[in-house]
Amino acid sequence: MINKISPLKLQIIIAVASALLFIPFLGSVHLFDWDEINFAEAAREMIVTNDYLNVQINFLPFWEKPPLFIWMQVLSMKIFGINEFAARFPNAIVGIITFLVIFNIGRKLNDNLFGILWVLAFAGSLFPFLYFKSGIIDPWFNLFIFLGIYFLFLYSFPENKKKLLNIFLSATFAGLAVLTKGPVGFLLIAVTCLFFLFAIKFKLKVKITEVLVYLLVFILIGGSWFIIQLLNGNYDTVIDFMLYQVRLFQSQDAGHGGFFGYHFVILFVSVFPTSILALKSFKKENIKDSYYKLMKKLMIILFWAVLIIFTIVKTKIVHYSSLAYFPLSFLAASFIYRVYLKEIVWNKWISVLLIILSFIIAAPFVLIQFIDKFKSSIIANNWIQDEFVNANLQADVQWSGYEFLPGLLYFIIIVLILILIKKEFVIKRALLLWISTIIFTFSVSIMIVPKIEMYSQNALIEYFKSLAGKDVYIKNFHFKSYATYFYGKTTAPVNNKSYDQNWLLTGDIDKDVYFVTKLQYSSLLKDVTDLEHIGEKNGFVFFVRKAKNTQLN
Repeated sequence: MINKISPLKLQIIIAVASALLFIPFLGSVHLFDWDEINFAEAAREMIVTNDYLNVQINFLPFWEKPPLFIWMQVLSMKIFGINEFAARFPNAIVGIITFLVIFNIGRKLNDNLFGILWVLAFAGSLFPFLYFKSGIIDPWFNLFIFLGIYFLFLYSFPENKKKLLNIFLSATFAGLAVLTKGPVGFLLIAVTCLFFLFAIKFKLKVKITEVLVYLLVFILIGGSWFIIQLLNGNYDTVIDFMLYQVRLFQSQDAGHGGFFGYHFVILFVSVFPTSILALKSFKKENIKDSYYKLMKKLMIILFWAVLIIFTIVKTKIVHYSSLAYFPLSFLAASFIYRVYLKEIVWNKWISVLLIILSFIIAAPFVLIQFIDKFKSSIIANNWIQDEFVNANLQADVQWSGYEFLPGLLYFIIIVLILILIKKEFVIKRALLLWISTIIFTFSVSIMIVPKIEMYSQNALIEYFKSLAGKDVYIKNFHFKSYATYFYGKTTAPVNNKSYDQNWLLTGDIDKDVYFVTKLQYSSLLKDVTDLEHIGEKNGFVFFVRKAKNTQLN
């Protein structure tokens, strides 16, 4: 039935449905520290300073990321204002684009049905859905990498008559990936394609002109910002950027460590139910269609390339392995499609795993609202050995009493789908699994995430917002937060001494300094004689040090 609908109509439906899923409620909760606020603050400072070439945080050079995604946020902020909606809007747009891309690749690979299954497998997973409602850099970065790999894949076919165009497009997207997040983008493309060459036994004819075109386009696009920085004499920015990339591989950056199998576990849980539906597609299968067979091989290679590289990287952050969303959703769609064609079967163990993991995922969301009811006992009995977390729990959060419903209903629906819908009706079963996951994830993002934010960072952000626009210094003591600058709406300091913490604490300051620290570090400020304690809330402690001219007034 779906194969009789024109691709154009299906693309319009995908675009409209994606927009309705991703755009509403983008600004309903504060940006989260660190990554969301980090990029948004860099965009804000570009607007404040009118310097769109250099990335800055706290009006100092920030060499961790190139500027492409930040430029997108700047454009969004120019349209919608400097706020949460604008910071997240670029990823809502890339969500729409991503689904259109994979639909078109999927329908060309097989048919409309396969393209739709791939879109649903991507959208109907936990983190991949939330990913397009965030303000992090990875959705655009991963799309560029995926397209860089895909066009090289097309180039590898001997009968391809558009080899130079595919080389140009691959190099363009590889360059955009580097311009978005750095050289790891090209590394992922190179490693994936190298393993793919091994898989096809290096049966690929390459012309020197094609290699030169690729290198030229890649360098011009991917290296453009770095070249401009060097021409402007900003050697330190480029060197620091490169050293940071090396450090990510060699050490845990900013305390983001994890165990060896971190990303395996993260993907298995966060890409539910697609991660489980993809498992059987990792097996070697008897596939006659050479194009489809090679694409599947490429997707498996891409999955393992992501896992290997980010297992080696010492810094462990959830979204580092998010490029694997592409191959996992492809493999899940492949499984459902081949069961539909009666080429393979849906085994009982798949249903068992789906039920077990759905319970593990749903249970915390069923129980979370009861934290508020029992938090007094939790704190009194010292069940949590962290005074800051205990103080977080004291936040005044209003629970309606119905927040348990998304988790409970989700688990019940998953069980009912697998019991009532026979595996012979695999399309209907998969469709309901993915749609129920979309509804669950959307409900959680509206009903529960804002309340979690109330416990974790709301007190801090509201404090900074209360100081926004005032002619004062704001300083975090002994902890890192980008909310200081974004929500405090800080401006470039006239006095460079303000970057010196000792001067702010003990020096002859020219305007008031508002300090904020976490509960466990507040005792470190007890020896500062003219520091006034002005309050504390949910684990954050606030101080002010008055300038002499203020004290006289």
